[in-house]
Amino acid sequence: MRLRLILGDQLNHNHSWYTDGQDAVYVLMEMRQETDYACHHIQKIVAFFSAMRAFSQSLITRGHQVHYLTLNDPDNTQSLTENLEWLAKKYSASSIEYQQPDEYRLDQQLIKWSKKTSYDVVVASTEHFLTERNDLADFFKGKKMYLMESFYRMMRKKHNILMQPNGDPEGGTWNYDKENRGKLPAKANMPPVKFFQRNVSDLYEMIESSGVNTIGRINSSAFIWPVTREEGMEMLEWFCENALHNFGKYQDAMHTDGWSLYHSRLSFLINAKILSPLEVVKRTVEEWHQRKDEITLPQIEGFVRQIIGWREYMRGIYWAHMPEYAKKNELNHQRKLPDWFWTGETDMNCLKHAINQSLDYAYAHHIQRLMVTGNFALLAGIHPDEVDAWYLGIYIDAIEWVEITNTRGMSQFADGGIVGTKPYVSSANYIKKMSNYCDGCKFDPKKRHGEGACPFNSLYWHFYDRHRDKLANNPRIGMMYRTWDKMDPKERENILSWANGLIEDL
Repeated sequence: MRLRLILGDQLNHNHSWYTDGQDAVYVLMEMRQETDYACHHIQKIVAFFSAMRAFSQSLITRGHQVHYLTLNDPDNTQSLTENLEWLAKKYSASSIEYQQPDEYRLDQQLIKWSKKTSYDVVVASTEHFLTERNDLADFFKGKKMYLMESFYRMMRKKHNILMQPNGDPEGGTWNYDKENRGKLPAKANMPPVKFFQRNVSDLYEMIESSGVNTIGRINSSAFIWPVTREEGMEMLEWFCENALHNFGKYQDAMHTDGWSLYHSRLSFLINAKILSPLEVVKRTVEEWHQRKDEITLPQIEGFVRQIIGWREYMRGIYWAHMPEYAKKNELNHQRKLPDWFWTGETDMNCLKHAINQSLDYAYAHHIQRLMVTGNFALLAGIHPDEVDAWYLGIYIDAIEWVEITNTRGMSQFADGGIVGTKPYVSSANYIKKMSNYCDGCKFDPKKRHGEGACPFNSLYWHFYDRHRDKLANNPRIGMMYRTWDKMDPKERENILSWANGLIEDL
């Protein structure tokens, strides 16, 4: 009898394990080890546990033997490797098999344990990603820097996605990013949010009674997230039919009237491996082929780029640079995250909306994360450890391999330019351009300093001023320093003085 471990983000229904596993016991575990390594959103924990339980039942229905350890099981040691040891003994296992973890900490935990255990240990692929761990590092071997665009084009060619028979990209253009930056019109016809209804009260009460420390809010009698394979396919179909036609154009837009907008909200399902990236891409491309009169090329290309380009790229960077990546702090930021990041209690309307949405739904789309909460943290000089912990905990789709590269790299520039060639910072102007957040806000997006001035404006220039030694020679942002240098010296002094006051009062 073989013991086969299934981690909470390895819920791949189509894995080859399940075609030859009649002589195996499949093991899934709810553990304090996993609930406690970060302070997670309650909906995130509920989603993973619900998905794991549903997956367990699907294996049983398919005729497999499963041992499922709940969080409150008296036999649960709350340690992954300790549980494996006693379970292997219980079932007289001839070997223990596990799929490669996607998080470095779990990978190292299992590697170290496998060298000490008396059992034979076999490691398998998750059969999920379109690349292997080291493919990105190999692809850029000998190059001075990584470039996502060249990696993305290779992926398109390799998997024949949005390609013409002659080897050219559909439409003759590889990337339609410039057409993916539209602001929602005043009377946008946004699709109604796709909700699911599941009573998770028993699960919620178990988590609470176990003393797990969580953040965020939940309606445990009507949990809205899809967690099963069937619900995942239903969510994918909803996106194709109702939102794909406007995804590309409005993927960067933000609005107080909609927290989902035209986004697919498939990231949890894909990151937990309930859906595969390739099947998601193929289904959306199929929809585009069927409805080219309604779905333009920039809509589908923008979505494909997120899945087979950016997602795989982030994973490659993670495995190329861990564990050193988790300690990078290129700008030497040291400040603590403001308490209101955990409550949403701030007068800044954009941050109030983005944070409260995150607390309510364990979700925010990439521009809310990058250009609102992340932008503020970078401008204010928050330590990347603080920012990492918040993003890893609060979002339902956050697993370290994808979270840390986006946060410490793309958002906070703590990696010094491995992910992005420049810091992604902006004044209030960008937020006003891409959202309606500034409407009715007590802060004036046009004012740089003084009472009622939007904090983003003075913090923006303060950021560039204090990091001049590191950023002035960056060709992508030289214009900012020329603009700053041309300002009246008294104006610069007022901006910096005002920003210093804001930082001291975070």
